Amino acid sequence: MSTSSGDYTTLVPVTGEAVALDLRLAQFPSRTLALALDLLIQAVALFLVFLLGSLVLSTADGAVVAAVSLVGVVGVLVAMPTLIETLTRGRSVGKLAAGLRVVRDDGGPVRFRHAFVRALFMIVDFWLLLGSVGLISSLVSSKGKRLGDHFAGTVVIRERVPAAAGVRILGYAMPPSLEGWASSLDLTRLPDVTVMQTRQFLSRATSIDPNVRATMGMQLAAEMSSYITPPPPPGTPPEVFLMAVLTERMRRATGQDRARPVYSEQPVYAVPPTAAAVSPLAPRQEGPFSLPS
Repeated sequence: MSTSSGDYTTLVPVTGEAVALDLRLAQFPSRTLALALDLLIQAVALFLVFLLGSLVLSTADGAVVAAVSLVGVVGVLVAMPTLIETLTRGRSVGKLAAGLRVVRDDGGPVRFRHAFVRALFMIVDFWLLLGSVGLISSLVSSKGKRLGDHFAGTVVIRERVPAAAGVRILGYAMPPSLEGWASSLDLTRLPDVTVMQTRQFLSRATSIDPNVRATMGMQLAAEMSSYITPPPPPGTPPEVFLMAVLTERMRRATGQDRARPVYSEQPVYAVPPTAAAVSPLAPRQEGPFSLPS
């Protein structure tokens, strides 16, 4: 479902399918429950691997048994959780039961490399030292991150929250005229930190002084435009440009059908006419962005 404001359609991604600002971090009890379920599943899988291995390889050479056992352990402790979190976009069996999800630090969905790093460090966090490293890291971190989260750049959030909690969802505006341009963007060089800064700016734009808002929007647009191609059409307002890029990035990251996107019924954020008219982007060939005089 979508709503319109002037010439712009406000897209409000649904939690878990896109980006939720002011994310509700998972609390220690719920993370412990999810972890306990996941570790129990891994322990059962390891038991079955060794049981089947002992039955099938009872007459095999010791080196063969050791090699097969190593492959089985790596498969259970690394390959299995990596595959599950990648395919479910951050949910393991335990997290699904506890209503949790793993997301990137910028709020976006995790990919294979994030899931792989988390699974790799799970061996250090919990299996090698009986959970002491993971426990200390989670207690020290303000976001409850274990060692794997720090290296993967991820955080665990609560996906199921009461309606009264009032989680704010960030909506993006994509002008119809920019649909074609956005679909042709090369976003491979766009760093996560720039995306995170832009999301934070857009989520607070309505509460920022108009002059400061215009300056920050221009600066962020200048930085983001240096990482993407092709350049935006001449005259595109900075905030509209930023939201168009983030909308396209969100669509690609979540695999959203462009013709049937997921919308919320009520827009939370839209570009007001005054902001849309301030500081249009200069064409790329004219040099750096200039701040409004």
